[in-house]
Amino acid sequence: MNGIASIIWRDVRQSYASGGTWLPVIFYLSAATPFPFAVGPDPQLLLQTGGGILWIAALLATLLPLDRLIQPDLENGIYDQMIVRGLSDEMIAAARLVSHWLAFGPPLLLAALLASGLMGLEGVALGTLLASLAIATPALAGLAVMIAALTAGLKGAGALGGLLLVPLAIPLLIFGAGSLSAQSSSALAFLAAISLLLVAITPFAAGAALRAVRE
Repeated sequence: MNGIASIIWRDVRQSYASGGTWLPVIFYLSAATPFPFAVGPDPQLLLQTGGGILWIAALLATLLPLDRLIQPDLENGIYDQMIVRGLSDEMIAAARLVSHWLAFGPPLLLAALLASGLMGLEGVALGTLLASLAIATPALAGLAVMIAALTAGLKGAGALGGLLLVPLAIPLLIFGAGSLSAQSSSALAFLAAISLLLVAITPFAAGAALRAVRE
C-alpha cells in the first residue's frame, strides 16, 4: 500500500507542478466559450444545447493527457523499477487511475462550473451537469489509462488513442448528456453503472497491456 500511495502522490505532484493538469481545463474552456457567440444569445437555445456541448468538450479534453500517462515512465524504466519492488501491473494501473483522476477530475468540474455560466445553466440543470460529470470523470480517467497503456510504444499513439477513446466513451456521453434533457435519476443511474464498470476493469485491462509491452 505504501508503494501505491507513493505512486499516486508522485503522479499528482508532477501533474500539478508541470502544469499538465491545467491543459485539459484550458482546452475545455476554450472549446466551450465560443459556442454562445456562435449560436446567439437565445437563453432557451443555450439551455437546451449547452449541456451537451459541455459534455462533448469534457470528452475531447480527455484526449489531451494520453501521451504522458504511460509512455514517459516506460521509456525511463520507472515501471520496471516498480515491478522489481514487488508491485504488480494491475496495482500500478490502479494507482495511475487514481492519480490521473485526482489531477483531471476536480479541475474539470471547476472548469464546467465556470463554463456553465456562459450557457445559462443554473439551478437543477447545473446541479445535474456537475453530478453527471462527477460520476463520469473516474470512467473517463480509466479509459484514458487503458488506452494509454494499449497504445504505449506505438507510432502515432496520440491519434490512435483518440480513435479508440471516442467510441468507447459514447455510452458515457449518451447517458451524461441525456441526464440533462430528461433530468431524471434513471440516466444518472445508468451513467453510474457504466462508470463503475469501466473503473473496475481498468486495472486488469491496463495491467495486461503494460505486461505485454514490457515483455
